[in-house]
Amino acid sequence: QVPLVESGGGSVQAGGSLRLSCVASVDIFSQYCMAWFRQAPGKERERVAAIAGYGGTGYAESVNGRFTISRDNAKNTLYLFMNSLKAEDTAMYYCAADGARAGICSDTFNSWGQGTQVTVSS
Repeated sequence: QVPLVESGGGSVQAGGSLRLSCVASVDIFSQYCMAWFRQAPGKERERVAAIAGYGGTGYAESVNGRFTISRDNAKNTLYLFMNSLKAEDTAMYYCAADGARAGICSDTFNSWGQGTQVTVSS
């Protein structure tokens, strides 16, 4: 289990921006594929974006072109830059770490933060 702490959520108007952060308490951060998930009330959890140990990324189609995932391995920190926010982006956002510790993303996310709420108003 990797301790993860998210921050940066809040309430914004449609079209606005937010930056989410996630700090991981691990020895070698680059071993972990990291990802952001979100879950809106009544909906299944959705993988928003993922990033491999040294920067390869992937995005859900719903956020592609608007969100950017990045990481700073020296700071053990994961980021999600969210631009042009829409009402449908409203959800609880969770940081997750891939327990395979392979650097690549193997979809074995087994460590989760407590979440940070993002609310977008029209």
